[in-house]
Formats: sequence, C-alpha cells, structure tokens
Amino acid sequence: MIRLENLTKHYGSFVAVDDISMEVPRGLLHGFLGPNGAGKTTTLRMIAGILRPTDGRVLIGGDDVHKQPLAAKMRLGFIPDRPFVYDKLTGAEFLRFVAGLYGQEGDAIDRRIAELLEVFELTSWKDELVEAYSHGMRQKLIISSALIHRPEVIVVDEPMVGLDPKAARLLKDIFRQFVGKGGTVLMSTHTLEVAEAMCDRIAIIQHGKIVAEGTVPDLRRQHQAGDVSLEELFLKLTGGAHARELAEVLGR
Repeated sequence: MIRLENLTKHYGSFVAVDDISMEVPRGLLHGFLGPNGAGKTTTLRMIAGILRPTDGRVLIGGDDVHKQPLAAKMRLGFIPDRPFVYDKLTGAEFLRFVAGLYGQEGDAIDRRIAELLEVFELTSWKDELVEAYSHGMRQKLIISSALIHRPEVIVVDEPMVGLDPKAARLLKDIFRQFVGKGGTVLMSTHTLEVAEAMCDRIAIIQHGKIVAEGTVPDLRRQHQAGDVSLEELFLKLTGGAHARELAEVLGR
C-alpha cells in the first residue's frame, strides 16, 4: 500500500505540495486528479523517490521511500508521463537492463521479457534499437519495464498518453487484474471518463492540497452535486470554466 504523511514540497517560496496525507490500500485503483500545476506530478515523483520532500514522508508497504529507498523501490513500478529510454539499446536490451537494476537475471527474467513483449505486441521489434520506436511503442516499453520485477504497487502518471485504443484497453485490463490480485495502483490522469470508469476511489488536488477524496458517489454526496458526471464535479471543485463563462469570453 501507499501512505503519504504530511507530504510537502517547496520550491523557494512556492509551495507545490502542501501538507497532504493519503492512504491507498492493497487491492485498490486510486485516481489522482487535478488541473495543470496542481501538484500531481510533483507528488507522484516524491512517491517514486525521484524528488525528496521538504517535509513529511512516503511509505510503500511500510518502507520509507527516502530512509529505505531500495526496499521501497523494489515494491514499486513507476510509469512517468514522458517515457525516457536509451535509444541505442534494443527493446529487449532495455528490459534486461531494467531487470538488472532490480537484481533479476537469467532464464526466468528472459521468459518475463518475452511475456511482456508479447502482451504489448513488441515481439517483432525486440531486436530493433529504441530510437526507431514510435512514441506509443516507447510508452508500451516503459510500461513493460515498470512491470518487469512484478511490483506490489504501480504509480502511473497519464498512462494513456500515446497509446492506441487497443493498447489503452489492454492497460486498463492489466490494472484491473493487478488490483484484483491484491496490487495497488495510484493513477494520475486528465481523462476524467477513464478515471470515473476505472477508479475505485479518487482524490482531487488543487493548489497543492487535496480538496476532495472518496468514491465518485461519495464525492457527489459530500458536495451536494446530485448525479452529475465526474467532469462537472471536477470543474466545480477546481474552479473550471463553465459554458456561460466561455460564451462570455467568446463574445456570444
């Protein structure tokens, strides 16, 4: 599971993440929503151990990400919003390299690599340099690399970016099966229809603070929103423009 305790991140006088606490238990797919600049990616990078918090802490399965980084990261698979891979490695070499970072090698990991390449339809490209991959193919490779060591927790920032509809559906199915077997997924996305359809619970962050958390029906009840869509609820909570305001801006 993931536990955030009073997590805070400052950049000089700017507070990007402001004293947030949240828990994502096993067997749950938890959405993490917010407008641009709200603090989503900063939070996810602190969870992944890429950024060090100014205050507070992150626990992955009971291990502190910054005090026991190796133990915590062994439990974690991180899928960033911008896939970075080594262009001069082949797809199979890249996955073997990532597996090596987790101390995994030999026949078992070769079978795991073959399995993931097959699932994401990259088998025919496994011996091609990554520099020849499209953006969507790179995203599939990054997702494969996050799954290579069979993590307990997956943290994913904008998972559907660059994926074709077939690959996006496959990823949704993988996440549902993963949490069905007791895994934990924390997912940030701007695609609210995906969040409403997939997530068991949702947290909405605005100006570095969590302004709402719960199931979609919970959020509707808490904010007296009737049976509106998640999109309308999100706009209500984050101050998004509505049709009348847009009409005024457009002069109609």
